[in-house]
Amino acid sequence: MTTPTTAYDFDILIVGASFAGAACAIAAAQRGLRVCVVERKHDPGEKLRTTGIIVKEAAEQTLLNQIPAAMTRRIEQVRLYAPSLKQVALAAPGYYFLTTDTPQVMRWLAEQLRLHGVDLRLDTTFNQCARSGEGWQVEGIGSTRYLVGADGARSRVAQRCGLGEVKQFLYGIEYEFPGARIIHADALHCFISKRYAPGYIGWIAQNPTGVQAGLALRHDPERARVPDIDGFLLRAGIAGGIPRHLKPGHTRAGLIPCSGPVVDMARDHAILTGDAAGIVSPVTAGGIHSAWEHGWAVGCAIASHVREGGPPPERVAIEAAPRFRAKRALRWAYDRLQFDWPFDLFLHSPPLRWAAERVYFHKCSG
Repeated sequence: MTTPTTAYDFDILIVGASFAGAACAIAAAQRGLRVCVVERKHDPGEKLRTTGIIVKEAAEQTLLNQIPAAMTRRIEQVRLYAPSLKQVALAAPGYYFLTTDTPQVMRWLAEQLRLHGVDLRLDTTFNQCARSGEGWQVEGIGSTRYLVGADGARSRVAQRCGLGEVKQFLYGIEYEFPGARIIHADALHCFISKRYAPGYIGWIAQNPTGVQAGLALRHDPERARVPDIDGFLLRAGIAGGIPRHLKPGHTRAGLIPCSGPVVDMARDHAILTGDAAGIVSPVTAGGIHSAWEHGWAVGCAIASHVREGGPPPERVAIEAAPRFRAKRALRWAYDRLQFDWPFDLFLHSPPLRWAAERVYFHKCSG
């Protein structure tokens, strides 16, 4: 067995302390590497761009199963609404989601990094980098054998290292209503509407601290528009159980990759993961589980290569990325063939229920 060299300040430097970056860091640190994570935010729980909804697989099969119970709420049903607001209840035996007190989960995740011996540097911005031997010299931070970009849909690491960049996005906005409760708090409420959410959906869910309600649509940089979440809530809020008099507290907003993994996500000791690598479901936009799994695989692969001469982690990163083939096909069809009337007409039909259950309850691969 070989040991990491001391020619670099770090074996891995990871930009971004969200789910993918944290998974990569913890996996590598557990295997004895010197890991640094830089995060531009002073508080990991502020200015969030994730809904924080965790699927069953992540809740049971990853370190996220250690999130304190007070930070999560179990949701076992999906209520799917047609544009007319007709609805159908969907469920799968044993399947569930966890909504979360997301700011507290992100702070808990930062503490996990520290507990695992990761050098976590908050309020630190990644600006420039240059090649240093086989690795990278990062301005103001130090040298590293491997540089990992877990810094979101507009990854600066991808730009600086000449890696592939995400090209297609949804744009989402979400309101938080602290202390609020909805009538059917055991369900994730999902709304289909070409008017308010072309290319995606709206949603309402109960979480441990209140209610979250969001809307996302296909982002066209040539004709960019902000989702009309206020109009959406006037239309659908009562159906989802939100009284009209409620005023939102915090707001989350940002771009969501929707085209699948980027091309050229890893090269020359630089690797992308999470949103930076486009590892987000093109249909449901669920990213936490796939981001965690890919980040963990990258961290393990770098440790294996550095300590034991394992296969190149760049190759592992590319091979470990989910392809989302079926969901990318659905994404293509949804972008081009979305009409309101089929959902109004066939909402209760067996074929639509069958398709919806495979989207929401992960009954199909890819």
